[in-house]
Amino acid sequence: MILTQPLTENLELIARQVVEGFILGLHKSPFHGFSVEFAEHRLYNQGDPLRHIDWRVYGRTDKLFVKRFEEETNLRCCVVMDTSSSMQFPRDTKKLNKLQFSCVAAASLLQLMKRQLDASSLALFDESVYYLSDCRSAHSHYRMLVNELQKIVDLKTDNKVTNAAKALHLVAEQMHKRSLIVIFSDMMDDADNIDDLFSAMQHLRYNKHEVILFHVVDGEHEIDFEFENRPYEFVDMESGERIKLQPQQIKEQYIGRMKEYRELIENRCHQYQIDRVAVDLSKPVEEVLHAFLVKRNKLM
Repeated sequence: MILTQPLTENLELIARQVVEGFILGLHKSPFHGFSVEFAEHRLYNQGDPLRHIDWRVYGRTDKLFVKRFEEETNLRCCVVMDTSSSMQFPRDTKKLNKLQFSCVAAASLLQLMKRQLDASSLALFDESVYYLSDCRSAHSHYRMLVNELQKIVDLKTDNKVTNAAKALHLVAEQMHKRSLIVIFSDMMDDADNIDDLFSAMQHLRYNKHEVILFHVVDGEHEIDFEFENRPYEFVDMESGERIKLQPQQIKEQYIGRMKEYRELIENRCHQYQIDRVAVDLSKPVEEVLHAFLVKRNKLM
């Protein structure tokens, strides 16, 4: 993404430019029509859409019933942001790091929600949730959320670990009405905690929230493990653990393990009906959002 304004001062303006860049290509809102509540069953009539048939009821009664829904006037959206130390990688480069990329994308989605007069909220977490706003649609509330994102754009903290499971359980408990939950995270939690993490996501789905995971990574270094052929000292940004090695010695093994882990996340998302958006920092923010929103627009 080519920033025409300093990211540290103009996050709201950048978000507006991103949204204006792709919103003209959308024929309808990619989010309206999502926020519906189940009302009742009625007998199936010839010509009713088959997708509305409740097949579980049919299995119990051998009769066709369709679900009736009542649409709500507004959508509620909660943006959940992982701000742990690993999200601040890479440091000291000309491109956006994972947290900065997420802030621009999140601010753009909040801008889109504001234009639709939808209610938004924001949750920020590392090892615990340290900011959680109400869900409102007022312009002053939108400005407050963007201001909170602005505060963390250049965040630099060492040894701040991730506890996404705890954060998502809290969000599930606090969001009392059905909402769209948009999560930005690099999913760099311990692989041993993957069951706890997806238990928390299942908690969100059980509460009838729609969940979108923007899985943000630096593809060059974190997936392809592209480094010069010389000795390095690698530092775990969350634990502080250090190790000295030659990248080529472990590259093949690293790529294989990372592929397995990403496939595990992808499969779990599919299992729990979570829309996972794979994000590589090499792609501009507007390109990632546009591709996602166009795809969603076509599905609705």
